[in-house]
Amino acid sequence: MPSSPTETSPAETTAWVAGADGFRDGWMVVLHRPRDGTTRCRTVDGADALLDLPEAPAVLGVDMVLGLPDRAVPGGRACDRAARQLLGHPRGSSVFSPPAYAALGAETYEAAQRRNRASGPDAPGLTKQAFYLLPKMRALAEHVTPARQEHVREVHPELAFYAMNGDTPVEHSKHTDAGQTRRTALLTANGFPDVETVLDVRPGGPLGADDVLDAHAACWTARRIHRGTAERCPPRDAPAPRNDRGLRMEIWR
Repeated sequence: MPSSPTETSPAETTAWVAGADGFRDGWMVVLHRPRDGTTRCRTVDGADALLDLPEAPAVLGVDMVLGLPDRAVPGGRACDRAARQLLGHPRGSSVFSPPAYAALGAETYEAAQRRNRASGPDAPGLTKQAFYLLPKMRALAEHVTPARQEHVREVHPELAFYAMNGDTPVEHSKHTDAGQTRRTALLTANGFPDVETVLDVRPGGPLGADDVLDAHAACWTARRIHRGTAERCPPRDAPAPRNDRGLRMEIWR
């Protein structure tokens, strides 16, 4: 039964949640206050600004790997494999296998490849996609601790859209008009009625429509985490594996 206004704490009334998606020049951030539906959008430059938002969100969902594996294995972490199984073909290809923690310090693709392969007996190389994300993963790794992971969670937009879509992968790619239209409709139906306006007024440059949609999806998941209704890979009834730094290796939706 919903709480009456007199039973709602001030913290619940004013709490924000947020979602973030990385793009070339920084992070696209969507903030949402569940109590009254207020939504704010902005871009920030780096991890320091992302983790120090003035609204101090109770939950921040980040579309980036937080619990990096200590040893790379084919197919990635257990949560990556579970996420791909849910999404199927072709949406599962959006879940990439993250690098081993040791690869974070590599300055070149060749060095990253060597470090990743050296992390374990059957460790694979590294995709170019993962290499280009190393600076953002490295910046987050400098800040995210097991304690901070209680409110900064790894999410994946395609898993969010899967959940919004009745546990069914969205048919079309987010890079197509049909895919963007479907994802916009899903977000509109799930508490983000202004997403189309944000898409229309976004500035030119490297910030794409897919970044706007993905940040909203990450925020939707953050709201579910805040409410206690989110699901995750691995399932919530099983403990999530932890890396050597104590970070949980999990993806929320």
